Amino acid sequence: MSDLTEEYRLDYFEEEGFHRLECPECGDHFWTQDPDRETCGEPPCAEYSFLGDPGFDDSFELAEMREIFLSHFEDRDHTRIDPYPVAANRWREDVLLTQASIYDFQPLVTTGEAPPPANPLVVSQPCIRMQDIDNVGKTGRHTMAFEMGGHHAFNAEEGSDYAYEGEVYWKEECVQYCVELFEELGADPSELTLIEDVWVGGGNAGPAFEVIFKGLELATLVFMQFEQDPDGDVEMKDGNTYSEMDRWIIDTGYGIERWTWMSQGTPTVYEAIYPEMIEFLRDNAGLSYTDEEEAIVRDAARMSGSLDIDDVDDVEAARGAIADELGVDVERLRELVEPLEDVYAVADHCRTLAYMLGDGIVPSNVGTGYLARMVLRRTKRLVDGLGVDAPLDELVDMQAERLGYDNRDTVRDIVRTEVEKYRETLDRGGRKVRQLAEDYAETGDPIPVAELIELYDSHGIQPDMVEEIAAERGVDVETPDDFYSLVAERHGGETAADAAETVPYADRIAELPETDRLYYDDQQRMEFEAMVLDVFEREDGDYDVVLDQTMFYPEGGGQPPDHGTLSGDDGTVDVTDTQRVDGVILHTADGDPGKGEFVRGKVDAARRRQLMRHHTATHIVIHSARQVLGDHVRQAGAQKGVDSSRIDIRHYESITREQVKEIERRANDLVMDNVAVKQNWPDRHEAEDKHGFDLYQGGIPPGEQIRTISVADDIQACGGTHVAYTGEIGAIKMRSTERIQDGVIRLTFAAGEAAVEATQKTEDALYEAADVLDVSPEDVPETAERFFEEWKARGKEIEDLKEQLATARAGGGADAEEVEVAETTAVIQRIDADMDELRAQANALVDEGQIAVLGSGESGAQFVVAVPDGVGVNAGEVVGELAGRVGGGGGGPADFAQGGGPDSEKLDDALAAAPEILQSVTAED
Repeated sequence: MSDLTEEYRLDYFEEEGFHRLECPECGDHFWTQDPDRETCGEPPCAEYSFLGDPGFDDSFELAEMREIFLSHFEDRDHTRIDPYPVAANRWREDVLLTQASIYDFQPLVTTGEAPPPANPLVVSQPCIRMQDIDNVGKTGRHTMAFEMGGHHAFNAEEGSDYAYEGEVYWKEECVQYCVELFEELGADPSELTLIEDVWVGGGNAGPAFEVIFKGLELATLVFMQFEQDPDGDVEMKDGNTYSEMDRWIIDTGYGIERWTWMSQGTPTVYEAIYPEMIEFLRDNAGLSYTDEEEAIVRDAARMSGSLDIDDVDDVEAARGAIADELGVDVERLRELVEPLEDVYAVADHCRTLAYMLGDGIVPSNVGTGYLARMVLRRTKRLVDGLGVDAPLDELVDMQAERLGYDNRDTVRDIVRTEVEKYRETLDRGGRKVRQLAEDYAETGDPIPVAELIELYDSHGIQPDMVEEIAAERGVDVETPDDFYSLVAERHGGETAADAAETVPYADRIAELPETDRLYYDDQQRMEFEAMVLDVFEREDGDYDVVLDQTMFYPEGGGQPPDHGTLSGDDGTVDVTDTQRVDGVILHTADGDPGKGEFVRGKVDAARRRQLMRHHTATHIVIHSARQVLGDHVRQAGAQKGVDSSRIDIRHYESITREQVKEIERRANDLVMDNVAVKQNWPDRHEAEDKHGFDLYQGGIPPGEQIRTISVADDIQACGGTHVAYTGEIGAIKMRSTERIQDGVIRLTFAAGEAAVEATQKTEDALYEAADVLDVSPEDVPETAERFFEEWKARGKEIEDLKEQLATARAGGGADAEEVEVAETTAVIQRIDADMDELRAQANALVDEGQIAVLGSGESGAQFVVAVPDGVGVNAGEVVGELAGRVGGGGGGPADFAQGGGPDSEKLDDALAAAPEILQSVTAED
């Protein structure tokens, strides 16, 4: 790594008498006003020294400390801005959750493409860091959900092409402002240490200071001044090279919870930020301690900073070291502190869930929904382990109320629904764990981490449940300290691929000017004139034509591309596709109109108008769905078409028929109101401030100005084409709903002519059914139900008859062979019947206390083997041997198995070998 020593030498340090020292414990360099200081002051090099001895003059609650922080920087000319949601994927596509205040301004502001909402600014941003989940409760300081106070300044060279320019302030002022905040709260600045660090992330890097006070890191000051560059001359700790940027950014993070903790000096941060909930959970779980035990717990908390899984290889070994220092048995220490650690984790996790669900995240199997589900299930497990009898939805609501969310009823409903799903998952997954434990019991190996992660990912099974079941079978389990962090890593954000990389002539496209998009000037216009700037021959024989301007809408936002024609002096070519690459629109045509020629473009008007109806209808449908189902509903995907369209929405339960009808009714009310569909180009920050990040239902557009489409109260950022008035849609018909994945419902609908056709198609099916049933259309449901009940009754009667036949045959027959195996009679018989009857007769024989070995040649060669309880014959092994003789396979539990193969001619030979197979299996046992 390159030496950045000079980057940390500030005039401020020299003026204020700071010294640069090296920590003998960890080797880090740090700055302090105390020349005799021995260590950097951060655990594990030092212990917390403020527990029971607060570091500030006064004690503050979280809200009070937040206000002190914000006001401190407002007094220094920073503009206070409102926090963003915890779901960062609302405004950026590369991450899922907000993990720092700088996330609010990435990527557009930090790259200089768009100006910040203010400069300089200050914000207290709610954040969630899933990578800290395994530290929560143990270290006393880690919270998965927290508020990061950030003051930011965005600087760029004068006359640059960036959306901001000039220097606001840099390192000297940044450090000064931080020290002044400590002094304002009564802290002695000589007790501060500023540890030199290097921050790397998101393609940027810079020197940083970790600000430590009385053993606790309270702030990180990052000076973002480098960007990743393969030809750069600065090597960072990630192994990449970097070069200086022509913009430099102040990126700071102050842990508001930790500042609150410092002011109170409580044993852990959790008592400082939600004391009422900690007290409630302790009382409910029946956790009470003697004065001596309280002293042990308090002293252990003072040293708990050494339990950070990021700093130690073995957390339990570190706990043992704490026990030794306290002079108590490590098991005794664990009995005292582990229940408290779980209480702290429950309080923190409930706050995390309140943030997630309050901000509209819906639990599912992907993305932010998966992370919410993971936290919820872990919390439920902890609550049950503690013996807390309060419902989880009430615990989450305690935090949602404290955070001021107004959708608390929905939050509680989501939690209740998820808890019920979790119970069902555990019932199914428990069987999977038992089978896995049996497999590893045979090999003698421990169940590895990869299996644990897969069990959790696919079945929601917590590691401790696996450990319990595995222990019953003498199997060990390898559960790492950072298990939940490893699971969360599986579901991190993905970066969208650059479309230009898929175009073979991307370099030539990059040299062309952006295409003037006429379809935004007049969405009703279908004809235009343009010049051909370039033509690219495709591998399939068609051509990609670039015009200086176009009315053709390129595929995007779920709207298919326009089709049509381009006509010139030499003829007309058909346009069958339209795509946009880096601002340049490519018209795929079946001929070459000639570079430099003037052409007349004509869009397929009927197709475009139907796509416009469907696109506007999509906005109306999701707006109506939010009115019916709740404000948490958000778009998870959409595809507009000519015949129908679909929109995928995030919702936590199935949608009823009545809800579908209400969505359709509200949508058509808006159509009949014939309201104007308005197009505007507001400033991005103004639009976000006014309408929030629900603007970005269909994707996140770039640029300082964004295009919005307004339909009554619904406003969305959208690049598609739309009708001028809702009445032009004609009608909207909901065609179907289906759950395409957990937490995501697909609504399929049709608009305009397609709505009429869809309705007629449904009516045709109804009338055809009425003709078949020979009833009127309105009597079809009742008649179909009656026929179905009669069919079920007849099927049951057939099954009963099969059972009776099987019982009759179970008494033996001329073709049945009986042998004695393991002191039990085994009946071997060929019965050419279906598998249902084979299974029924096998069960009848077992009921008589006999072993059943039955074969059938009705469909290939099939076998069923059933064994009474307590008989030492493994049905699965017997079936495996029999099926192998007819070219197939099979298996199952020891008491009942089935299988078969294609070679039915060898069925009798296989059954003839059954006595020998039974005896050999018994002998092996």
